[in-house]
Amino acid sequence: MAATDIVDRVLRPFPRASAAHTPTPLEPLPRLGAELGLELYVKRDDCTGLAFGGNKVRQLEFYLGAALAERADTILITSAVQSNFVRAAAAMARRFGMACHIQLEERVPDVGEVYRQNGNVLLDRLLGATLHGYPEGEDEAGADAAVMALAGELRSRGHRPYVIPLAAGHPPLGALGYVLAARELAGQLAAIEPLDEIVVASGSALTHTGLLYGLRALGLDIPVRGICVRRDAAAQAARVAKRVDDLGELTGRRVTVGEADIRMFDGTLAPGYGRLNDATTDAIARTARREGLFLDPVYTGKAMAGLIELARTGGLAGGRVLFWHTGGQPALFGYADQLTRI
Repeated sequence: MAATDIVDRVLRPFPRASAAHTPTPLEPLPRLGAELGLELYVKRDDCTGLAFGGNKVRQLEFYLGAALAERADTILITSAVQSNFVRAAAAMARRFGMACHIQLEERVPDVGEVYRQNGNVLLDRLLGATLHGYPEGEDEAGADAAVMALAGELRSRGHRPYVIPLAAGHPPLGALGYVLAARELAGQLAAIEPLDEIVVASGSALTHTGLLYGLRALGLDIPVRGICVRRDAAAQAARVAKRVDDLGELTGRRVTVGEADIRMFDGTLAPGYGRLNDATTDAIARTARREGLFLDPVYTGKAMAGLIELARTGGLAGGRVLFWHTGGQPALFGYADQLTRI
């Protein structure tokens, strides 16, 4: 059986609500690459189309597919105040005729009104989502429980809610979007020389997990480096390993992903999730000024900062590198007061 047929078989049982503009472009970054001593490419998942695009659109195709199969009329989701996921979820809900309730968690300390009112929050409101708050930022189980309680209330009033969960104890349905993306990338790689490494932001780990699983299912051994944006390298590696196992259980087809396959870097994480540092600010400015390409402060900015640091220290697997752009540019406007010093 051809490798692409294996991916088709893995995905066939899962309903999908198609919305992403795919395939997304694979482009060179010649000026930034030359500065870093790399042959550098970017996979433009900021171009997935719906509501400013981003990686979450690919993931949400499978969540919304499941919701539509269940005849849901309302989507519920929880994440950070400037979450790309909730913004994309609200847009997907509207695209398919559903209401959306968003729970915003307090993950980032000491933020002002620009952060709370602009960027993704502004878009959430424009989409007509109902916003709720959750006081903790590092309590995934509690945040999920609060959303489930809200779903119960809606159900008691005659609605048909569908919850998109946060914690790693739930099946990684969204990772299927990146199993499909791995197949898309495999088709594009025929036009370039073999890659030495792929670099991607690693937070919830669904993008990282689906990409790693999909490449290995296709028989491709390209290293995937996750740049930590929320947890340290050890904690994130454990999460990715669990999510790969969970994905194998969900699909009924396990792939071999060894400890050496789960490559993490947390050198640009501090002081923590959603908080800018000098390396991230520099990466955002440098990428914009060398390539006209915008990154965000939470995910892609930190991921590019990690790539730059690994290039500087000789920590990459080789000189031909693909940076996976997961989108998130609306969050730039939520950090406008912090980015004026660039």
